[in-house]
Amino acid sequence: MIKLLSHLSHLEITTPDVEASVRFYTEQVGLRESGRENGVVYLRSWGDYYHYSLAISEGPEPSLASMAWRTTSAEALEEAARRVEAKGVDVVWSEQGFHHGRSFRFVGPWGHTMDLFWEVDKYAGEGDQASIFPDRPERRSRHAVAPRQLDHVTVAASDVRGFADWYSEVLGFRIMAHTVLDEAPVTVFTVITTNEKSHDLGIVLDGSSRPGRINHFAFWVDTREDLLQAADVLMENGTDIEYGPSIHGVGEQNFLYFRDPSTMRIEVNTGGYRNYVPDWEPRVWTPSTGSNSIYRNSVMPMSMTESFPPAPEPSATEEGVHPATREALLNPYARLGQG
Repeated sequence: MIKLLSHLSHLEITTPDVEASVRFYTEQVGLRESGRENGVVYLRSWGDYYHYSLAISEGPEPSLASMAWRTTSAEALEEAARRVEAKGVDVVWSEQGFHHGRSFRFVGPWGHTMDLFWEVDKYAGEGDQASIFPDRPERRSRHAVAPRQLDHVTVAASDVRGFADWYSEVLGFRIMAHTVLDEAPVTVFTVITTNEKSHDLGIVLDGSSRPGRINHFAFWVDTREDLLQAADVLMENGTDIEYGPSIHGVGEQNFLYFRDPSTMRIEVNTGGYRNYVPDWEPRVWTPSTGSNSIYRNSVMPMSMTESFPPAPEPSATEEGVHPATREALLNPYARLGQG
């Protein structure tokens, strides 16, 4: 069977104040602006092999406009489109994107917009941005957080396992792990991946009726010391840390979370395992086994329950719903806080 997807390439988020967000990501996170086109601002980390990994556009509230994966070949792009269409989902082709070639866009069953492409312009820093190391697209940055690259995105969906199964069946994501409540057989978090990482796409249970929501996205730094320095730098510059630093059980990544000016949540992470097992069977965690905190002792702030855009009050109050299920739907991170 052909492997369709290689890795997460970039995200586009919306914000009511584009310039405020751009200033935050350049001055406090340490991304660099790589271009503007049709009202969209494109930003890159120093280790991005393509021209950008984050695009910011104007919208009435913080949201995920799209998430993009690169395929493994031109043939894989065509096959991916065929498989999506075979599920009755509309595919919209575009001949050219910002520094990438032909692509298609679709909206998945839970309302999330995904772009897939193959042809892309590789980035090579010039002048002061050139690296002395041949493998690096740009010289290492020590400005602000200075992430090396985009790592993953975590979205919200009303059926966590259903979401994972659909993207596994259609696009070949590997399902790596689930988190189930101790009190009831309710899956509140799942991680899936296109490669050897624990995840480049996470899914958290969403009790709202609003489709297409995002909980956070994450940048990668090289070491735990880089992550701890990032926490210091952010706080020194007036950005509060929402949660962390600590280590997740699922994935075993070091993490910290904070917010941008629009309230969008960002994670910085590092570490974690690499899994090359082709017939891996998803592991099942519970909160009591340390799914959120490998040390089983951290208390997650309630603010971590928020996804974007904001949603109306959920309706998980019907008679006959197990109390643990209702709690999970109303507040999926209350016991978990998984990244």
